[in-house]
Amino acid sequence: MTTLALPGPLSLGLARGGTELRQFFRHKEQVVFTFSLPAVLMILLGSILDGPTALAGVTSGQLLAAGMIGSGIVSTSFNSIATGVSADRETGALKRLRGTPMPSSSYFIGKMVLVAVSSLAQTVLMAAVAVLLFGLKLPTEPAKWLTLLWVFALGIVSCTLLGIALSSLAKSTTGAVAVVQMLYLVLQFISGVFVTPITNLPKIMVDIASFFPLKWICQGFRSVFLPDGAVGMEMAGSWELPRVALVLGIWCVVGAVLARLSFRWTDAK
Repeated sequence: MTTLALPGPLSLGLARGGTELRQFFRHKEQVVFTFSLPAVLMILLGSILDGPTALAGVTSGQLLAAGMIGSGIVSTSFNSIATGVSADRETGALKRLRGTPMPSSSYFIGKMVLVAVSSLAQTVLMAAVAVLLFGLKLPTEPAKWLTLLWVFALGIVSCTLLGIALSSLAKSTTGAVAVVQMLYLVLQFISGVFVTPITNLPKIMVDIASFFPLKWICQGFRSVFLPDGAVGMEMAGSWELPRVALVLGIWCVVGAVLARLSFRWTDAK
């Protein structure tokens, strides 16, 4: 008599990811809002703030757009996941999933699949808008495409896990939305997303932002989409790509630990 082996956490996670994608794209209003808000903000702010910079050939609109493409990843990972997991818990969806053989790690993988697909779509959308409206140049060097790939991957993993961890701190979906939006808005200002170049910010703000992923994700994306001469508009005068990888890698580990320790299937303490 042969015993069929149960699917592993990865297989279950990928299957869960397919379910997450189907559920996400069924809600057309949510899809439109998720993809349109960062792009609309980029268009509005870029149009208002666009102008020459100290570096010839680089405009304020291009600086803003490059950072906001990175910021969009945080919107579709940290923001949407924190509120989405809270909603799953509040509606009892997580309680029902707890009765299945799926471990929490597979649930995390499923959320990462959702974030990867939605973030990729949003990155393409925002890059297209930036190219058309602000003259942002797509990278031509293989090394820059590789940088784009690993910053994107580390960004969605770290921010997704942090979103899952934060969802357990909120007592309701409404509370999660309020906390997440406040944190995200503050981090956008002090990470040099809305204020360009980042050297215009007080050093203390940038020092605080340096403890969080958003600043490094945006810096990594600026290194990809802006010419090498734009590095002079960074606080350190360098793209600091090894440090970008180190900080985001640390947050992946920290996020995984926090998500695993804090995750709960129900509201019961």
